Amino acid sequence: MTGLLDGKTAVIYGGGGGIGSAVARTFAREGATVHLAGRTRSTLDKVADEIRTAGGSAHAAELDATDEAAVEAHAAAVGRIDISFNLISRGDRQGIPLVEMTTDDLLRAPATGLRSSFLTARAAARGMIERGSGVILHLNSASGAGAMPGMGSTGPADAAIESFMRYLATEVGPAGVRVCGIWTAGVAETLTDENIAEVGGEGAPTARQALEMIAGMAALRRTPRLADVAETAAFLASDRAGGITGSMTNVTAGLVLR
Repeated sequence: MTGLLDGKTAVIYGGGGGIGSAVARTFAREGATVHLAGRTRSTLDKVADEIRTAGGSAHAAELDATDEAAVEAHAAAVGRIDISFNLISRGDRQGIPLVEMTTDDLLRAPATGLRSSFLTARAAARGMIERGSGVILHLNSASGAGAMPGMGSTGPADAAIESFMRYLATEVGPAGVRVCGIWTAGVAETLTDENIAEVGGEGAPTARQALEMIAGMAALRRTPRLADVAETAAFLASDRAGGITGSMTNVTAGLVLR
C-alpha cells in the first residue's frame, strides 16, 4: 500500500516542537523523507530517531530559520524539496492591552514570523518552480482573520504571514507550486502551563483552564488534536489536494467558523 507522500522530500522548520514532531511522524508514515530543522539539536535528534525506529527516513539539522545564509545553505544541502513547512516559534506576546504593550513586544512576532516564512518559502520555491511542482505550508491561529481583545501580537503576525503567503501563491501558482495554510488553536497535547505563561505573562490561565475555555467555545466542544493537524497537513501536501492553493484550512474544531 502506497502512502500519500511516497517519494517526497519534506523540510519541517520547528520539527522538534509539539506540532512539528507530529507532522514529521505523519509525513514519514506516509512515505516522505523528512528533514527536521530547528534550534535545539537534542529534540530534533529524538524525533528523527523515533521516525527511523518506526521504519521511516529522517534527518536532523540545527538551524536558525531567521538566518538567511543558514536557510539557503541547508536547502542547498537537502537538494530537492517537495514540501516546506514553517512551524517555528515567533515569540508571540498576549494578555497585554495594545496601548500598554511595548514596541518590541508587538513587533517581535510579526517580524520573526514574516522573516522566517519568507526565507524558508523562498529557499524551497526556487527549486519547486524549476521542477514545476511543490507545496509550501504554514500554520497560524486564525487571529489575523478577526479581532479579539488580548491577543496582542498574534493577530498582526498571523495577518502578515497569511497575506504574504497569498501573494506568493499567485506568483508561484503558474509554475505548479501550491501554497496552503492551516488554522488551528489550543491543540491539547501542546499546551502546558509553561508555554502559556511564556506567551501570556503574569495572570495567564493554566493549561487546563485554557483548554476548557477553548473547548467551551468550539462548535465540536473540544479542542483540536495533534492528529487533526498532522493528518490535514499530510493531505494538503499530497497530490490529492492538487486543486487547493492560496487558502487556509480550518482545523480549529469549530472555534473559528468561517
